[in-house]
Amino acid sequence: MPSKPEFNSAASMDRKSLCKAIFKACYRQGNFKLRSGLTSTEYFDKYRFECQPQILKAVAEHLIKFIPADTQALAGLEMGGIPIATALSLATGLPTVFVRKKAKDYGTEQFAEGFDIVDKKILIIEDVVTTGGQVLLSSNDLRKAGAQISDVLCVIQRSQDLSPFTENHLKLQSLFTMEELKQSVDT
Repeated sequence: MPSKPEFNSAASMDRKSLCKAIFKACYRQGNFKLRSGLTSTEYFDKYRFECQPQILKAVAEHLIKFIPADTQALAGLEMGGIPIATALSLATGLPTVFVRKKAKDYGTEQFAEGFDIVDKKILIIEDVVTTGGQVLLSSNDLRKAGAQISDVLCVIQRSQDLSPFTENHLKLQSLFTMEELKQSVDT
């Protein structure tokens, strides 16, 4: 019978250690087909940090300082933003909304599940932002549904181009850039 894992309730890791832990958990070498159809010998598997409780807990602890004071709920985007929003919800007591890429076509037929978002100040949570395409689509959907959206928080920002966000009246903040993660293995 496997032994039960020990829960470590000690203080979380510092930012530099967290950066290294995320890179170590996610960086893969091999042969990978990318979304673009191209192949690569390197891949960053972002879900590998989200499934590890100690890393996820540390991510939430470090992200708390970025949450605007007037935030009334967190909106975790499908799929990677949901565990991060949940961890932040547990750490802050803020309710969470789970945002689908498209509304389901059965049951309640909603794209945002959970907390009522009408007239609420909602913070969008995402794991990795590259172009921001899904963040922009989801922020527009949330706004149409009555939410007040002005801020986006992500763990890893791949691109330095923030113009799509500013053009859509969104402020993007991130815990790390992809460059920081890559450099963390050299220090």
